[in-house]
Amino acid sequence: MKFRILATAAALAIIGASAVVAADEPQVVRAQMMKKVGGAMGALSGIAKGEKPYDADVVKASLTTMSEVAKAFPDQFPAGSETGHDTEASPKIWEQMDDFKAKAAKFGADADALLANLPADQAAVGAALGTIGPNCGGCHEVYRVKK
Repeated sequence: MKFRILATAAALAIIGASAVVAADEPQVVRAQMMKKVGGAMGALSGIAKGEKPYDADVVKASLTTMSEVAKAFPDQFPAGSETGHDTEASPKIWEQMDDFKAKAAKFGADADALLANLPADQAAVGAALGTIGPNCGGCHEVYRVKK
């Protein structure tokens, strides 16, 4: 009986350790970062479309998320992370790393500029999306492989 309990505990520990290792993998980290940006973009889009009321705290939090992710995102593409964990990263990232980093820097700079002059109403949030959106699309068109 004790052996079964120990064996079960060991198996659960191995499964748990595998999940922790996977969570630290750059492919997983960057997917989580993109989900954060997607959530932030969705929150701003809801305000811009009038589906949600204007909320300065939501706008600030969304832009802060985008700024922080933009600054840390390029570091999540070390050599050897081109495949695995269902990554959507295009090999072009590693081939054109300087351009990729420049696109991330522009995204971060645009988010920072909007944070410095926080959009104050629904129309301003819509205009902000007009600034930020092309950053997302421009990068995804070149550096994302759709699955």
